[in-house]
Amino acid sequence: MTDELEPLAPSTGKQMYLDERRHELTEATIQSHGYRLKQFVLWCEDDGIDNLNNLSGRDIHRFRVKRREEDGLATASMKGQLATLRMFLRFCASIDAVTPGLDEKIILPTTTAEDARDELITADRANEILDHLQQYRYATLEHALLEVLWHTGLRVGAATGLDVSDYDSDERSLELSHRPDTGTTLKNQGSGERFVALSERVCDVLDDWISVNHPGAEDDYGRDPLFATQRSRLSRNRARSIAYQYTRPCVYSDRCPHDREIEECEARPTSQAHSCPSALSPHPFRRGAITYHLQEDTPEPVVRDRMDVSMDVIDRHYDQRAPQEKLRQRRQYLPDQ
Repeated sequence: MTDELEPLAPSTGKQMYLDERRHELTEATIQSHGYRLKQFVLWCEDDGIDNLNNLSGRDIHRFRVKRREEDGLATASMKGQLATLRMFLRFCASIDAVTPGLDEKIILPTTTAEDARDELITADRANEILDHLQQYRYATLEHALLEVLWHTGLRVGAATGLDVSDYDSDERSLELSHRPDTGTTLKNQGSGERFVALSERVCDVLDDWISVNHPGAEDDYGRDPLFATQRSRLSRNRARSIAYQYTRPCVYSDRCPHDREIEECEARPTSQAHSCPSALSPHPFRRGAITYHLQEDTPEPVVRDRMDVSMDVIDRHYDQRAPQEKLRQRRQYLPDQ
């Protein structure tokens, strides 16, 4: 099988591929391909594959299983990993390093909207992010927004639609109102209107945000937004950018799980934060908050009313508890017979 092939080490092949594609891909994409192929090269080294000539479809299958089962890659991440590997093997075939057609043995997984269920902020990660903001960016717009998103599980549109007057420091609550005539709506319209209780910590941050750092800007309708920029109400897009910015591990922990040089990473500038593989939008805060409340034995009807979401939707899209964990929690409420 290897008579007409020329020996090539996986690490050398990786570098040749990146050099070949550098003139046609952006530097950010090259870095992304480099990271994905690094995982493959490391697997080859661990598995004793030092010559790409010997690579087979069965080897590709074992690599795929390892990344999915042992490394826990989500479907979307697996699809990106295998797509890059397929392009790499196609290149390797063109330089007589692997058997022609080996790339065709890679079948990309199909991703659906359901795959987004894998993306959530865990309680540990949320606490790391919020502790970082508490220490270094206390009572800023970013701090106040992410404290509220994590503590309440609000949709980002509901959060950005809040006014200063919707916050009651004495009652420690937020009032959610549907205001389509003045530019802010709730997903479930009038039925989504409700009061949401706040913790003392969140209130302390909001009090200081409003009294010290709030810019005092009005929106286009003359309303006083709770989350405001220097010019107007915080937009949903800007809120997403804030989430991307502060969910990068290098920001809140000074470490990179992707083996990148932090100072040289293309996702380091705030404007490129979304390109970090670990960066997440605001919705995983909501998903994580719902899951955390369920894990902490908050009664499901309370979670439903607080987060404005039906139990059916919670079960299908938000609840990340393992079946055994659900069983353990249900058992607490059953009589011991």
